[in-house]
Amino acid sequence: MVLNYIWVGFFLIAFLTGLIKLLFWGDLAVFPAMTESLFTMAEVGATISLGYIGLMTLWLGIMKVGEEGGMVAFLAKLVSPFFSRIFPDVPKGHPAQGSIMMNFAANMLGLDNAATPLGLKAMNHLQELNPDKETASNAQIMFLVLNTSGLTIIPISVITLRSVNGAANPTDIFIPILIATFAASVAGLLAVSVAQRINLLTPIVFAYLGGATALIAGMTAYFGSLGPSSIETQSTLVASVIILGLIMTFIAAALLRRVNVYESFIEGAKDGFQVAIKIIPYLVGMLVAIGVFRASGAMKAVVDSIAWIVVALGMNPDFVEGLPTAIMKPLSGSGARGMAVEAMQTHGVDSFVGRLACVFQGSTETTFYTLAVYFGAVNVRRTRYTVTCGLFADLVGIITAILVAYLFFH
Repeated sequence: MVLNYIWVGFFLIAFLTGLIKLLFWGDLAVFPAMTESLFTMAEVGATISLGYIGLMTLWLGIMKVGEEGGMVAFLAKLVSPFFSRIFPDVPKGHPAQGSIMMNFAANMLGLDNAATPLGLKAMNHLQELNPDKETASNAQIMFLVLNTSGLTIIPISVITLRSVNGAANPTDIFIPILIATFAASVAGLLAVSVAQRINLLTPIVFAYLGGATALIAGMTAYFGSLGPSSIETQSTLVASVIILGLIMTFIAAALLRRVNVYESFIEGAKDGFQVAIKIIPYLVGMLVAIGVFRASGAMKAVVDSIAWIVVALGMNPDFVEGLPTAIMKPLSGSGARGMAVEAMQTHGVDSFVGRLACVFQGSTETTFYTLAVYFGAVNVRRTRYTVTCGLFADLVGIITAILVAYLFFH
């Protein structure tokens, strides 16, 4: 129901904005631009969905090898004490725990293409436990909010984005992103825990969160001590070694159990096509609404209004020029990437706004895109408070990104 209101709201606000621009400012191009965006984003949505076929086939096949080889169950046991606290409705040892952990690991390494198929696998496992198939379960809400908070340890895609746009030091946003994305993830965890009345004040939760905090601090200290070229090289190498090492470990474990690895891979990979096809209508529906909203000028009006309020409050408005990336990111990853590139080209790749836009790009996630794809894949229609908690996590990530950017770059 929430997604329904959001989807309709995008269209209504976009139409009214376009109508005002036409009647009062004589803007004859606004409605053609909205119409063009409508068809363009529909094509983009279908293309993205079809592009998932190969990736989903690969990763669902690898996950099947991991399941039959026992590695997914082993990894699930490592996080079972923590997951049993934040996912109390998921039985210990259930395959969902392994899939969730694999999805989180891919997100933390900045491996967007790998994370989505693994996340869809986790959602299907959670749907098996869901008593009301059209309503999001507590476990699905917790999983998606943590997913949309976008915890990233190695932001490879953002570093690459700055590099190709000619940044003098493409990795200077590494530590700010690490801090901002961790704050967003903790905020998402706390928000859902309050809504579901989950008690986080236990030694086990403190131990895992403390360990995660120590890991982030250690990574920050280590990469912060390296030179710019070393950070980019080593972060890319670490991510590549981990993902390839994980695949080889899955294969080795399966061989030790005398599993027919190839047949196991094929069996799991068969689901890739069906999952990719299933998400097309949900993804296209969300992207066309976002595209029309942006093309109407409603997005620009929101940013200009925020700038006016910030100035009226006597605050420094320098960060406002970077807000389009932050506002767009929960709506569209590709749209936010375009906004970040636009900010770098307009203000300078090494300007405060250019750097801030990249921190926004790396510290928040495509909330509505993720909800549309993940809930659409399992036919969940009633999302309950998922959007509220997800946007709260995004807001904390955005505020933290602004504060950290002022600290590091202003």
